[in-house]
Amino acid sequence: MMKKSVVIINGKGGVGKDTLCEVVAKKYSVRNVSSITPIKEIAKIGGWQGEKGNKDRKFLADLKKLFVEYNDLPFVYLKKEMESFLQKKEEILFIHIREKEEIKKFLQYASSKKVICKTLLITREEESDKIYGNLADDMVEQYMYDVVYKNDMPLEKVEKDFMMFFEKNVLK
Repeated sequence: MMKKSVVIINGKGGVGKDTLCEVVAKKYSVRNVSSITPIKEIAKIGGWQGEKGNKDRKFLADLKKLFVEYNDLPFVYLKKEMESFLQKKEEILFIHIREKEEIKKFLQYASSKKVICKTLLITREEESDKIYGNLADDMVEQYMYDVVYKNDMPLEKVEKDFMMFFEKNVLK
């Protein structure tokens, strides 16, 4: 078994983050988690139907910000997920975090646990100018990522290309 890898993955909506995580999961044992997950559960209780429109994205981003300020729920959730990952046989933990301050907070936590963690930004030309109307989505490129992958190929070509890129630039 390879050593465990933790990857903070980010990118605007529609750039293929989950698809690329699934590509990696074809070869490695992967856990894919998001800091927004506990917020989505709470939002569903409040009537959110799972939509991904700009109004929905702003609602989730605002709700997440409130919980970060109130009790740091997204960070607490991610810490539990990482602790579980470290105890299991999974090889790669993908963590989806949008906000640069939350990325920094998690990197500091991972470092305190002696866990190597890399940051990966996924971009796509057709999504580069899209504005969502909330800081979480609109500011994803305002962080200095360890690695950037431009996801502009058709799916049948991107699988091989991304795996080569991922193994060379993220796992090393």
